[in-house]
Amino acid sequence: MEGLKRELSRGKQYGKIWVMLLEIDDLSVSYRNDEGIVNPAAIDVSLTLNRGQVLGIVGESGSGKSTVAMSVARLLPSPPAFYPKGRILFNGEDILAMNARRLREIRGKRIGVIFQDPMGSLSPLHRIGAQLVETILLHEKMSKKAAEEMALEWLTKVGIPEPVSRAKAYPHELSGGMQQRVMIAMALMLKPDLIIADEPTTALDVTIQGQILRLMRDLRQADTGVLLITHDLGVVSQMATKLAVMKDGRVVETSDDPAEFFNSPKHPYSQGLVREARRMELK
Repeated sequence: MEGLKRELSRGKQYGKIWVMLLEIDDLSVSYRNDEGIVNPAAIDVSLTLNRGQVLGIVGESGSGKSTVAMSVARLLPSPPAFYPKGRILFNGEDILAMNARRLREIRGKRIGVIFQDPMGSLSPLHRIGAQLVETILLHEKMSKKAAEEMALEWLTKVGIPEPVSRAKAYPHELSGGMQQRVMIAMALMLKPDLIIADEPTTALDVTIQGQILRLMRDLRQADTGVLLITHDLGVVSQMATKLAVMKDGRVVETSDDPAEFFNSPKHPYSQGLVREARRMELK
């Protein structure tokens, strides 16, 4: 039994038992401004995510959900951000204790990130195709030609028309929706263990949104875990297998059964979110 427990803790699968991919353990995140004043952004957050699951984190702007998500990939600028306490275990490794080299190894390849602001994340100096190819070659052993073909394949998968010509474009030559689709392709194409999706479909029309959500569901079924950050409870209801509600930096409610949550949220704040979502549906 002890041997089985040790193997499970290393991320192996036994039958239908799926072990933990991500464990956020008692995490607090704060920001220190120029005057030395500390502003807590996340307080005592504890969450878990197994392979093949989608954890939806919902809450209003400023609730701390994006702070938690970006902490998982260690993408918050530090300073001003710092971590008073807690651990973020990814496949058993503490991300907060990783050095820069180890972080570079897992970002992109094992952890893919879909950012809320694609224009701020894509290089304005390089063509779209070149950025995709560079990401592929950084993590995969293949020829440049094969990487170019893979890049075009994924531009097609995320619904970008005329992918050959779009690959030659610079980010500013694409619409906001197309920039977001490029970012999604970059995050998904290496089939990472974990996808962090921060408002991934905000700039997309309904048709493309459905296409992107199907791609993410396909990856989830292939044992990828998804950390989905969104204010859109409709997206959560379609995608999440479990969810957490954040308010003022704290997790105020969690549920392993999203359907039950939407039928009977427990916390008053959660009840307000669900009521507002239903009111918007009726408009």
